[in-house]
Amino acid sequence: MTSNEIRQSFLDFLESKQHTIVKSASLLPDAPNLLFTNAGMNQFVPIFLGQSNCPYQPGRAADTQKCIRAGGKHNDLEDVGADTYHHTFFEMLGNWSFGDYFKQEAIDWAWELLTGVWGFPKERLYATYFGGDDKGEADLEAKEMWLKYLPEERVVPGNRKDNFWMMGDTGPCGPCSELHVDLTPEGNCGAKMVNADSPQCIEIWNLVFIQFNADEQGNFNPLPACHVDTGMGFERACSIIQCTKGFTDFSGVISNYETDVFTPIFQTLEEMSGKKYGSSMTDPADIAFRVIADHIRCLGFSIADGILPSNEGRGYVLRRILRRAVRVGRALGFKDAFFYKLTDTLADTYGDAFPELRTNRDRVEKTLKAEEESFNRTLDRGIELFEQVVDGLEGKTFPADEAFKLYDTYGFPLDLTEVMARERGLAVDAEGFEKLMNEQRERARADYAAKKSVIMAETAGLDVKPTEFVGFQTLESEALVEAVTPGEDGTYNIILDKTPCYAEMGGQLGDKGTISVPGHDDNDVGTLEITDTQKQGELVVHVAKLVSGRAPEPGEGVLVDVDAERRADIQRHHTATHLFHWALHKVVSEDSRQRGSLVAPDRMRFDFNNPEKLSDEQIAEIEKLVNEKIEAALPVYAQEVPFTEVQKHPEIQQFFGEKYGDTVRVLQMGGTSGSFDGFSMELCGGCHVSNTGDIGKFKLMSESSIAAGIRRIEAACGKYADAFIEEQKTAAAEAEAKAKELEEKKAAAKARQAEMQSQAPAIAEELLTKVKDGLLIENLGDTDAQLLSVIMDALQPKLESTVAILGGVSDGKVALVCAVTPDLVKEGKNAGKIVGAIAKQCGGGGGGKPDRAQAGGRNPDALEAALAGASELI
Repeated sequence: MTSNEIRQSFLDFLESKQHTIVKSASLLPDAPNLLFTNAGMNQFVPIFLGQSNCPYQPGRAADTQKCIRAGGKHNDLEDVGADTYHHTFFEMLGNWSFGDYFKQEAIDWAWELLTGVWGFPKERLYATYFGGDDKGEADLEAKEMWLKYLPEERVVPGNRKDNFWMMGDTGPCGPCSELHVDLTPEGNCGAKMVNADSPQCIEIWNLVFIQFNADEQGNFNPLPACHVDTGMGFERACSIIQCTKGFTDFSGVISNYETDVFTPIFQTLEEMSGKKYGSSMTDPADIAFRVIADHIRCLGFSIADGILPSNEGRGYVLRRILRRAVRVGRALGFKDAFFYKLTDTLADTYGDAFPELRTNRDRVEKTLKAEEESFNRTLDRGIELFEQVVDGLEGKTFPADEAFKLYDTYGFPLDLTEVMARERGLAVDAEGFEKLMNEQRERARADYAAKKSVIMAETAGLDVKPTEFVGFQTLESEALVEAVTPGEDGTYNIILDKTPCYAEMGGQLGDKGTISVPGHDDNDVGTLEITDTQKQGELVVHVAKLVSGRAPEPGEGVLVDVDAERRADIQRHHTATHLFHWALHKVVSEDSRQRGSLVAPDRMRFDFNNPEKLSDEQIAEIEKLVNEKIEAALPVYAQEVPFTEVQKHPEIQQFFGEKYGDTVRVLQMGGTSGSFDGFSMELCGGCHVSNTGDIGKFKLMSESSIAAGIRRIEAACGKYADAFIEEQKTAAAEAEAKAKELEEKKAAAKARQAEMQSQAPAIAEELLTKVKDGLLIENLGDTDAQLLSVIMDALQPKLESTVAILGGVSDGKVALVCAVTPDLVKEGKNAGKIVGAIAKQCGGGGGGKPDRAQAGGRNPDALEAALAGASELI
């Protein structure tokens, strides 16, 4: 059977058992704590946890799930290429029961498919079950069911690590039962090789029986309904069926890579490299074949699902995988970009089962090409420097300072240095590298702190309580002065017990406003203008300039007012960043995430990862979607909720690797407050409008690149968007007018040129009358180089013992042409030198042959004088 037939026969078999065939979930998981979808059951977790109802009737489902295990808890990256079965990307065939059938059916159907449909030899199969320990009893129920099909010596007890599955420290869990296949040539591996990490006896299918709920005290309580979760490695199933020639010959290599899952990619690599895959576990070229074939699947499927390489989180894992593939490509002789060229083979091989590879083929290819070309520039220099260090190395440790130099100066990733060092039997001083990194971070922090040195110096060590922010509820407030310190240029740094002023944070600029000091009489009051609001730890520092009267003193009460119009403009732009983020996901990619932002009164700036420039069509579509939501005047809710509540709603955008407090602020647009049913929901602590209609028109003003794979847009809302649009209209009108004026000038010049060209013979005849003592020097005025050349063409054959120099000016540029008759050339006269010297006086240059040359200049005002002195040059 082909791999496509194996996959389809699995789904057909389960469908015959009344399972709903479910489409594979995206590799981009809903759960924020996962880097990638790494198991078939990921998309069904809400059903198992009781957070959503089972949509299938009966409660059964089956699928083939795209999975990645690279980075995080499940990481197979370093093993890929070194053996026959490890992958970063793989397919997991699985079937599930949600409170419907249980152990008996799962075991019966697993046996029926393997032995009855696919024909696995029964004598080569082993089953395991949970053998029990001090925390739980043995699953003798599953054991008895297996004894119906297998002799007791091939029904093997397993420990908790191998045969008891838990979703986490608490929650649904239960014993599992695995089927293992004896791949030894003689078929006599014995029970001792089961779960012994041997490639000659491997697990093919894991049946998990979810029947308990683990509580925080370590108790395992029966669930009200029992579930089944199974998983079978698709690539392993293909290797056992295909590499044994339908179970008739177990003497050869049984490898996932020796199947038609991978051979189309190998064939393309062979054509590209001129090398042949030889199945060796030690040959660098064969290892490279396996690494590249695995990694193109991982990258291709990920990018098709909208996950893009970047410098953080799951995007960085992909970038590492791509770089590893590119580097090992050197073993196949690839110096230039090659990896992206495998996109077509990938789409052709897997496109029937996963049509998203064909739909997003262009995105995959462009992303891979951009990443690969960027890294190739780094790779060449990095490898050269690495080898130089290794050649002069004494000992077995690659120095931290050299690793840091490779990273900091040449952009060479540490993990790649570690891989290359490992291949040479070396270790990298990672601890020393991290120390150098920390020193660099401290320098960066110091540079940043220097910009706010006065605030930091003056507020450090103050014994004051944290500032209470009340600016979500009000824009004016009474407050008690906690501290006043002098700032730069006559300003004051004022700390209050509470404030309505938002301190600069998360890209949103700090508020401006006023502080009023009420006194006992007119001579005792004061007014200060708040020019900025900054955060220093848990303190809010108001940078204020004295406008009149006096500054406040510690312990004194003041009135604080936020500049309401400025805050409103900021709120419009901040809410618009979320609308833009939502539209970006719709139009470009779900994995195009924020990489930085600025929210100002007059504009917003948003940085995001994307491998290429947004097209005009994408920009237009994003603007359209954002403005549609604005025109719909939808409610905007900013609500503080426990983070534990947010974790129950994976649709709320939280970013992998971010740390959140016990209480977070959720910005929801649309839907009903508290229901978490908005079209856009993100964690955000900034200030926002209460209705999308308050934003006004949204307009993208620019799009640019700020780093490899990072794009930046600037946009404006409301009156600032209107002003920008008017500026565009004005600029367009001016450009149109200038273009029209230029066309008219060109038309006039063309007409004049045509006229003068027709008159060239007559002009030449007239110029002949002006030859005096073998010299002709004439300024023809509004004439360009082409016309001068035409006139000289008509004039030159009629010259006798003459040096002729013609000049003119067109569009602010000087044009010159010089001709010297043959007899004077013999005497040493040179047209090139003559015209070059004249052009130099006009701010230009030129030259040519001794008998004919032309030149130009940038200073028309100098032409007359230059021609007047030309006779002295001859």
